[in-house]
Amino acid sequence: MRVLIADDEPFARDRLRQLLLAHPEFELIAEAGDGAETLRLTASLKPDLLFLDIQMGGTSGLDVAACLPLPRPAIIFCTAYEQHAVDAFELQVVDYLLKPVSRARLAQSLQRLSSKQPQPPTHTPLAYLTRLLVRTGNHYTVVPAAQVCCFEALDGLTRLTTLDGHHHWLDLSLQELDTQLDPRRFYRISRNAILWLGAILELHPLPGGAAEAVLRQGARFEVSRRRYRGLVTAIEKA
Repeated sequence: MRVLIADDEPFARDRLRQLLLAHPEFELIAEAGDGAETLRLTASLKPDLLFLDIQMGGTSGLDVAACLPLPRPAIIFCTAYEQHAVDAFELQVVDYLLKPVSRARLAQSLQRLSSKQPQPPTHTPLAYLTRLLVRTGNHYTVVPAAQVCCFEALDGLTRLTTLDGHHHWLDLSLQELDTQLDPRRFYRISRNAILWLGAILELHPLPGGAAEAVLRQGARFEVSRRRYRGLVTAIEKA
């Protein structure tokens, strides 16, 4: 299995790297020192296993795990703090290791991972993105999905607008978001926009079978003819 280690402490990364030498079936492919680098390397290298620290500068490991696009790698948290265990296992991680990680405890985690039988993909609410990392200057900020009004594709980039009208930029495309957002809350109305269903105040049919969606904040979006009927159904079921 291909492994990525994410920890802002060089000593902690060194220790895991040395411990992994006893498990040649696990290949270390990269290391990251913060949340933004972890997301970038995970997206580009697609590791099978991610060792993830919880307390990292700028972004917590919990937020990184929650924001990883699906399908995400298996995750083993490595941390000095016991109090985050419940939150960690809600993210369906493999294990939660306390630092300093011992040889025996690491071997137990890797054995647990190796013995897991492949499971068919599920579509439970836990599988959907509940938090998103947005660019804020030279770092990332976490935005809960419950605070999102809409996503738009603009000039090849993805813009997220919150319910209070603030705009942020995302690394995920609309195509990626369309498969990872809860369809009970969000609907893709066109090639260029995904709306939170609760933000839609009015729908106005247009000639040719398309429509215009008016949001509570006053913004207006064109709904494609192909997606209009599905939007009406989604609103009725929401």
